[in-house]
Amino acid sequence: MENLSCDVLVLGAGPGGYVAAIRAGQLGLDTVIVDKDRPGGTCLNVGCVPSKALIHAADAFEAAKRAVGGNALGISVSDPVLDWSKTVAWKNHIVAGLNHGVEGLLKKAGAKLVTGTGRMKDGKTCIVETAEEEIRITAKNVILSPGSEAIELPGLPFGGHVISSTGALALETIPERLAVVGGGYIGLELGTAFAKLGSKVTVIEATAHLLPQYDAELSAPVARRLRELGIDVHLNSKARGLVEGGKRLEFETEGEGISHIAADRVLVTVGRRAKLDGWGQEELPIDLAGGFVHVDETCRTSMTGVYAIGDATGEPMLAHRAMAQGEVAAEVIAGRKRIFDPVSVPAVCFTDPEVVSVGLSPDAAKAAGHEVVTGNFPLAANSRSQTLENRSGFVRAVARKDNELILGLQAVGHQVSELSASFSLALEMGARLEDLARTIHVHPTVSEAIPEAAMLALGRGLHV
Repeated sequence: MENLSCDVLVLGAGPGGYVAAIRAGQLGLDTVIVDKDRPGGTCLNVGCVPSKALIHAADAFEAAKRAVGGNALGISVSDPVLDWSKTVAWKNHIVAGLNHGVEGLLKKAGAKLVTGTGRMKDGKTCIVETAEEEIRITAKNVILSPGSEAIELPGLPFGGHVISSTGALALETIPERLAVVGGGYIGLELGTAFAKLGSKVTVIEATAHLLPQYDAELSAPVARRLRELGIDVHLNSKARGLVEGGKRLEFETEGEGISHIAADRVLVTVGRRAKLDGWGQEELPIDLAGGFVHVDETCRTSMTGVYAIGDATGEPMLAHRAMAQGEVAAEVIAGRKRIFDPVSVPAVCFTDPEVVSVGLSPDAAKAAGHEVVTGNFPLAANSRSQTLENRSGFVRAVARKDNELILGLQAVGHQVSELSASFSLALEMGARLEDLARTIHVHPTVSEAIPEAAMLALGRGLHV
């Protein structure tokens, strides 16, 4: 058995883990990072990045189909054909390139990447099974970054016709009929993409409205677009299992009883849970809370010298949250004063239209005891949105009524995910409505809707 020792061991090379390893290396700490797969974790390899590539390909194909016979732009094409094998190869090429990029960044920072399955034996020791041998790694400090995994339903275990988002991104053919169980952001992102690629898509959602993590005002434009794409949606419905030899999905709708739909594939996207098995969590006397590893504001666990970051530490399970925690953990180990205390963690849903939310919605702000003012600026009144053929959606500002402090910024519309940085910066800098209203934004851009929403909240809207 080979023996290694280091200042910092990072277990898990997802977004949080590899950022932690890079930052630790930059700070002069002898760092080793372990993962059984290519660096990048779920997000880069089988999640965020490949799904966005698939969404882009689907958008391009749908745009080509809409140009058959001519469109308002004067573009006319013959019947477009999709070569799915080339689409998949293009997606995989992007992922492979980013994998190599992360490996290069780790090497540049001086962090050693060990490919194998790591299991903690105690708070200082990890045994890694590689393809060739076992390696014992002894570390002064450990950063746990095991990530999360898709939740299975008892009546629909993964396998065969039932797939997770990982399986959806690895399909060799486009399913003729796709059932999506779960109307959250993962299910709707992938369901919308496959509908544009030619699948007949049906969404089964247990709650009363789609995208339950967002308020109804934000999710309504997405619901309208689903109908335009021919996607069937069943709300207040629960999937029960496959029947007729796996050819049909059985589900029950509140007040309506049991129904069946034909499905070649069933995509289950009902959430994710922290991955607490398989890496030796039971060997460590660390505190858990609600199915997650409990950490303080410096990402320390209850065990001296052991830190945890990312999905394993709780909601929101987002790559950018994990990355921010990774920086904090590395800098705390290096002796710097850092805490993880963001004003908000932005969330984006890459549906059609996109949804972005930073901070508090109007209802959440009121529930927190604030008296609020809001301003909704419709993108139909934004010139750039019109030139992009996208008139639906809006930008919304939520502020305290007494001092006009921004509590939240949200938007729904074409490519509004790119507004998330401005939204986050406004909240982190403690901006007020006047700050947004007086900041000059380039014309014509979609970002002009930000000061317009602020002006509406102030009672002096210009372009509506």
